[in-house]
Parts: sequence; C-alpha cells; structure tokens
Amino acid sequence: MVYYDTHTSSLNKLGEELCGDQVKILRTPDKMLVVLSDGLGSGVKANILARLTAEILVTMLRERVPLQDVLETVVATLPTCKVRHIAYAAFVVVEVELATGRFRVINFDCPPPFLLRAGKILPLEQREEIIFGRRLFLSDGILQLSDFLGVISDGVMYAGMGLTMNFGWGRDQIVRYLEQIAKSRPASAESVVRRLMEKTKSLYADEPGDDATLVGILVRKPNQLMIFTGPPADKNLDARCVDRLINFDGRKVVCGGTTGNIVAEHLGEIVNLDLTTMREEVPPIGSLPDIDLMTEGVLTLAKTLRLLKASGGHRNRVPMDRNGAALLARELLGADEIFFLAGEQVNPYYQNPLLPRNISIRHNLIEQLVETLTAYHKNVKIEWC
Repeated sequence: MVYYDTHTSSLNKLGEELCGDQVKILRTPDKMLVVLSDGLGSGVKANILARLTAEILVTMLRERVPLQDVLETVVATLPTCKVRHIAYAAFVVVEVELATGRFRVINFDCPPPFLLRAGKILPLEQREEIIFGRRLFLSDGILQLSDFLGVISDGVMYAGMGLTMNFGWGRDQIVRYLEQIAKSRPASAESVVRRLMEKTKSLYADEPGDDATLVGILVRKPNQLMIFTGPPADKNLDARCVDRLINFDGRKVVCGGTTGNIVAEHLGEIVNLDLTTMREEVPPIGSLPDIDLMTEGVLTLAKTLRLLKASGGHRNRVPMDRNGAALLARELLGADEIFFLAGEQVNPYYQNPLLPRNISIRHNLIEQLVETLTAYHKNVKIEWC
C-alpha cells in the first residue's frame, strides 16, 4: 500500500498580490489529478486566465472526457497574445492511477517534468502531439515507492536570471539540487518542495522576477491513524473495539474519559493525567502504554475542529502549545488515512439520552471533523459502534 503525497508552493512576482500560477489537485477513489496552469505575464489577468484553465482541465478530466476534446476546449477557450503570438496560459497535467501507480503527464508550454528514482533523475520520454494547432508533449510511466515526480512553472527555471554572475539556474542545476535533496531521503513531498522553493527564492535575492510554482508528488507509505472515541452503545463491543485499536498498524489516539477508562481496564492499566497540559478550554491529556495520544472527549474535539479550520490544512499553522486539542490537530494533519472508531453511547452530561444518537454532540463533531479533513485531501472513514 502506498500514498501519493502532494505539496505545492508558489512565489508571487515582486509587487504582485496575486500569483499568475494556479494549482488544482483532485483525488477520486481511483485517480489523482494535478493541474498547474501558468498565466501569461503576472498579476490579476494572469491569475484569472490560469484559474480558468485549471478549472476547465480538472472539471473535464474528472468527468473522463476524451483528451482530444479536453485540449480542444482549453485551446479554443484561451486567446492568443497578438504581440507575442503565444497562448495566454501554459499548463501541465499529471494523472495518476492510485491502484497501479501508472501516470501520464500532458505538457503545454511548461518545462518538462522531473522524475527522481533512487536519488537520481530518471529521463522521461516525451512524444509530441498536435491538437488544435498546438504542440503538446505527453509522457507516461509507473510510479514506485520513494519516487518523486515534480512539475514547475518557468519562473522556477529562470530564477536568478540577470543577476551578476548568475543567468538562471536552468534544468541541469535544478536536477542536481533535487538529487542532493533526495540523498536525505525526505519523508514528505512538502520537505522537497520547500527546500527547492527556498533555493529558488534565494536565487531571486528575495525579489522574484516572475511567478514561480513547484508541485511535487512523493510516493511513500501512508501515515495511518485510528481514533477510538466514545464508548460503544453495546458494552459487549468494548473488548472488540480495544483489540482493534491495539492491533492497528499506525498511530493510536483515544478521545474521551470513559473511552480511556475502557481501554485502561482491558489493558489492566491506570490512566495517568498530565495536569501541565490543562488549559482554560481544554482538559488535560492522559497516557497509557501503546497509546500515542489520550485526550478528553467533546470539549477537546470541539477545540480541535476550530484549530483545524483555522490551519487551512497546514500542520505548521497549529499552535505548538502542548495541550490536547493542539496535539490532536497535529496528529490529524500529519495523517494520510484516518479511521474513526466511534461509539454511540450518549453521555447524558452533554446530551439528552432520549434524543436520537445521530444528533448527539459527539456525532455532530465527528461528522464536521470528517468533512474538514476530507477537504484537506485526507482519506477518512468512520465506523459507528
């Protein structure tokens, strides 16, 4: 089992509030689509044209419209600059079949993609096709564990151009730098993208002369997380739920005082509270052997939801304070596949037990968490018990 970890980073041209590059990433049950569109020039006009191009490509490819029709629609929609006689937006599309790793790259006027395997650049054969009078380059292959596939806008390629003793670092230099990064065996696509974009920014002397974007895909093992929260409606299911949690191959989290006591009882252990983690809105965390994080339930879940929404899906935007909600938010954002094992026994302290279970506070919070995490491209499943 592998996970296709994606990350994107952009630099705006100096003086521009909007980026003329746009990225759209779409995951379906069987496929992942990555689109990078580079609008001609910079600023508002480039931003609008790039956004329009990306939206058309994602929408049509998601609906499995034939490539010929997709590209004809894009090319026919975008005008051509009357002065420079080039299209108003370039683009590159990456399609990945999640089950097999087979990928296809469709490139129109963007720099060629980079594929690294075992720390070395792997040349990709490109074939040319003429569609609607425009030249496109297509390449394909099969992604393997630890491969890194990257696509860039030309602003990355020409970083540093015009500076004294530096005329842009070009493809060969980018390749060497990527191979350097690969030697450290990066754990995430973000770490590769961040380092390359930091180098790009430094070559521009922190004053980018063009919009610059990198999208990276790193093939790695998925980070899995199971959260056991809420006691099961049927007490006879307690032992089965604890066994599933303990035997889970990934990070393990328990949310809820009663849930924690159920786990402790079946392990023959006692929950130890860490009162230094208590905050005004968040009760303290506890600890048990083999459990990576143990928090209180409803109050912590509610605060975690607020932190997740404020983070925009970025783990580094969660406060570093050591409290239950912040720790849980970082666990969730650091995971790729999240499994909620959610008990439906109603706590009368928070909810009238006469009301239906599906409108309980815990039930509602978990559904909101799933909705938010799914929007952040997490694969989330719930099992109610």
